[in-house]
Amino acid sequence: MIAQQVAKKYSSALFDLARERNLIDQAWDQLTTLAEYLRKDRTFLDFMSAPQVPDEDKFKLVTKVFADRLEKSVYNFLQFLVTKRRLKFLPEIIDEFDRLVRADKGIARATCITALRITDAERENLKRMLAARTSLEIELEEKIDESIIGGMIVILYDQIIDGSIRYGLDQLRNRLMKVKVH
Repeated sequence: MIAQQVAKKYSSALFDLARERNLIDQAWDQLTTLAEYLRKDRTFLDFMSAPQVPDEDKFKLVTKVFADRLEKSVYNFLQFLVTKRRLKFLPEIIDEFDRLVRADKGIARATCITALRITDAERENLKRMLAARTSLEIELEEKIDESIIGGMIVILYDQIIDGSIRYGLDQLRNRLMKVKVH
């Protein structure tokens, strides 16, 4: 929960700064690249989150690695996160920044989880329904998870719409467990 609150606060500040300086696309590209790196290797975040590492060493590392590679505002933002001891939330901040940029461009990202691959018609119908709900163009990421048995789970922003058979069976089991038999 705290990660989401931190992400919203800091990504919003960075977004406003990038918009003010007309650097949204440049910051977005740089943060997207950084996020890809962090997904592959958490060593940097582990080091930056370690309480036994002095802040001075963290500043030096950020300077050495990013000073010449990032736009000045993005680099200063990372330094600010070190100061506030919030760099451990960087992946969440980048995800929220990505969401803000996409929304600004009229795009929303949704994830669809099904037991089997959906058809083109089902995909287009789902995108149309989500677009009507959000008034945004939908980029749909599809995932297969056979454990849901059937149906569909849709994740849009922080909202989960669970229409899976597994969820329905779990709900039925919970209701049956509450029934008193005499």
